[in-house]
Amino acid sequence: MSPHGDKSDAAEEALVAETEKRPISTILIVIAMQTEALPVVNKFNLTEDPDSVFPKGVPWVRYHGFYKDLHINLVWPGKDSSLGVDCVGTVSASLVAYAAIQALQPDLIINAGTAGGFKAKGAGIGDVYLACDVAYHDRRIPIPMFDLYGVGLRQACVSPNLQKELNLKVGKLSTGNSLDMSPQDEASIIANDATIKDMEGAAVAYVADLLKVPIIFVKAVTDVVDGEKPTAEEFLQNLSAVTAALEEKITQVIEFINGKCLSDL
Repeated sequence: MSPHGDKSDAAEEALVAETEKRPISTILIVIAMQTEALPVVNKFNLTEDPDSVFPKGVPWVRYHGFYKDLHINLVWPGKDSSLGVDCVGTVSASLVAYAAIQALQPDLIINAGTAGGFKAKGAGIGDVYLACDVAYHDRRIPIPMFDLYGVGLRQACVSPNLQKELNLKVGKLSTGNSLDMSPQDEASIIANDATIKDMEGAAVAYVADLLKVPIIFVKAVTDVVDGEKPTAEEFLQNLSAVTAALEEKITQVIEFINGKCLSDL
């Protein structure tokens, strides 16, 4: 390696070390659904940004405000203009995450939301998990190296103190664009050793990794995927109660983060 390369690597390492020791100031919460977002918006008295930082014409919504030493930004992809439903899934999540990171330059991202859980892994309705890593289960590309790209495994920000203080369960998160689970998806989820599954996490993780912003995942279980009830029915039945549990845990996470550095997590 050239001397210039040595200097560049050293400078990058020094910058990372400095960042980890600087108090967290700006956080970005990425949430997929309005139902999941509003309890957090109300809890922290966040206000909708009338002069959007996003491009004209997109449905993405930003709420923001201040709590103690933190500038909190919460974004969700908004409603589909034709159908009026939440813009769930990986495409909308990655786009709004990218635009928000570029505009707001957060110190930390929190991807929060609901998820399906697997009772075989100990998950139950209302459990809240801190995901340790995240991968896709619906990007099957059976060609050497492309197969690993398809899985897209990425690590969450290491946060042992946060996990211990809040007594959060920890598990691996698997992401796909369907609410239900095909046999092929199930095989991939098992291969991912996942405890919980969602429709956004791996996409937000990809963007966070691309732009070098640390990320944590806070996911609350609405439905037991390997249970007896149909997934859609159980999801809708538990959504309201579980989003309340999610808001409570996000509040605790934000309380913990306030005044701390990344290295304290």
